[in-house]
Formats: sequence, C-alpha cells, structure tokens
Amino acid sequence: MGDKITLKLNERTAHGKKVRALRREGLVPGVVYGPGIDPISVQADNVTISKVYAAAGKHAPVHLTIGTKKKIAMIKDADISPVKNTIAHISFHAVKANEPVEAEVPIRLVGEGESEAEKAGLIILQNIEALEVKALPMDLPDALELDITGLKEAGEKLTIADVKIPENVELVEHESGHGDENEEQHSINEMQVVAVWEPRELAAQHKKAARDA
Repeated sequence: MGDKITLKLNERTAHGKKVRALRREGLVPGVVYGPGIDPISVQADNVTISKVYAAAGKHAPVHLTIGTKKKIAMIKDADISPVKNTIAHISFHAVKANEPVEAEVPIRLVGEGESEAEKAGLIILQNIEALEVKALPMDLPDALELDITGLKEAGEKLTIADVKIPENVELVEHESGHGDENEEQHSINEMQVVAVWEPRELAAQHKKAARDA
C-alpha cells in the first residue's frame, strides 16, 4: 500500500432534480453504502473527488470522514459525464478493516526500456492489464509488479505465474464449473500477460485482425 487516501464528505440533502444544481456549483453527488449501514447521501467538490478517484481507482481503500462518522470504503462506481468528462456521481462501498475484499489491481511492468528485447527493437505487448485479488483492505497493493528485464527474443512470454503477488494477497479464481481444480489453477497461471514481438509480425497480426473484424 502507498500513502493513506483520505476524503472528507458532507452529507447531502439535495436529491432528484435538485442534484443538477449541485453539479453546476462544482459538487459531485454520491452515496456510501455497505453491510450493516443505511445508505448515506454525500457530496464533495469535483476537484477533490477527481484526485481521490485518480489515486484510489477501484482497488485502493479510501478513509472517509462524513461529519463525525469514520468509514473505510472502496470506490464501487464512478459515472463520468460524456460531455464534460467529469465525475457526475460516485458510489462508495463501506468495508471492514478486518474482513477481506476483492478488487481488480493493475499490473505494473518493471524495467520498461531496459530489456535486451526492447534494446534490440522488439516490442513487448501487454495482454492483461489487471488481475482480481483478495486481501484485507489495508493489504491491497497499489499494483502487481511484473519484471520484464529478462526478456530477450521474439516469441518469449511471461504469464500470471511470473507476476509478483505480495504476502497476504491471493488471486481470485473464477470456477469454470468443469475440470480438475489443479488443472484450472495451472491454466490460470499460464495465461499470457506479456509477449515479445517482431514489429513486422505484430503489424501483420493487426492487419489480419482488422480484416477479420
């Protein structure tokens, strides 16, 4: 985990059509909900909400202060206005510090530009951008690291098994409903995260994909 992400929210009294007036004032309406609590209508200024969303995404806990109430929550959803490209509404799901949560965490490539493959003019293509993991809220990592410095030749690949999974964090396995559990886990671990391509071969693949689309 990186630095603790905090956000101060005000309880919201405006609902329905009155919410439009909030947005015109630069405020973002939202809601905080979760097990054991009544939903709380909230609001905060757009600049602050945007900064928190950029920092937390949907994979980092946010420490909320709502009046005298303190909550730990994950951002469940953020509606983006297609016209203004600003957050029109945000939803927080309250969680407990001592109960594991599931979240999609981005994969960060370590050593970009340093591998022999890249120095030789080859292209490293990332096929999987994030993985779903399970951990206590405060143990959720900002990103899962994958070291690509050892890649050398076209055709080489790195799989989920090569991704560095921190202690106290586990991958979420989605059962397919068939097959042996060990075989299924093996197939998940073998899923390709990055691959090394010759530029010409990659361009040819893109052209073929465009023709087949």
